[in-house]
Amino acid sequence: MFKSIIQLTNLKSDLFMAKKKVLILLAHPSLHRSAVNAPLFKQAQKINGVTAVDLYYEYPTFHIDIDKEQQRLLDHDVIIFQFPLYWYSTPAILKEWQDLVLEYGFSYGEDATALHGKTFFCSLSAGGKAEAYQSDGYNHFTIRELLNPMEQMASLNGMIYLPPFALFESRAASETGHLQQHLAQWQILLEALVDDRVDLRRVQKLQKLNQYIDDIIKKD
Repeated sequence: MFKSIIQLTNLKSDLFMAKKKVLILLAHPSLHRSAVNAPLFKQAQKINGVTAVDLYYEYPTFHIDIDKEQQRLLDHDVIIFQFPLYWYSTPAILKEWQDLVLEYGFSYGEDATALHGKTFFCSLSAGGKAEAYQSDGYNHFTIRELLNPMEQMASLNGMIYLPPFALFESRAASETGHLQQHLAQWQILLEALVDDRVDLRRVQKLQKLNQYIDDIIKKD
């Protein structure tokens, strides 16, 4: 009887330890005007196991607390950059964050393994249509190709890089109904990441996560 109680306690402990901690770093310079990133951020804040940080709110003068941000990285298993795609890149504060927080000797360099094995990807919104982000499209590159600097950043830091979670035609997303679908997929994805049910091997070669949500999540 006593042995069974111990085994049950250990089982519960193992289940608890299996949970992953997800960190979302939002970069949106005018969040009060956002029709896509604001609801995504609010939804993420409600999910247990997810820490959602608004970088522009926290650092309005760009004086980033390096020690605090590095500790956040150490404390989490999954790192997500959330942002609107501006001129094929990120809003300015996210680049400032990268330049200051991802220091040599902390996240990369000889014997620097702080981020090794952690999962990383971008959640982004883009005003253009999906077909514009193709080699033969208006923007000449796929969305994954445009994020090559992010992929290389993750690689240099020893992280597992996943393709982006992207919403195209974001300005019309509310009217077309795509926003509600995107929000539903976002919640499913975040909860699966917390529960460690995302098939990382399967997902790494995809162009984007959205249309494959059902396929990449491991069934109970």
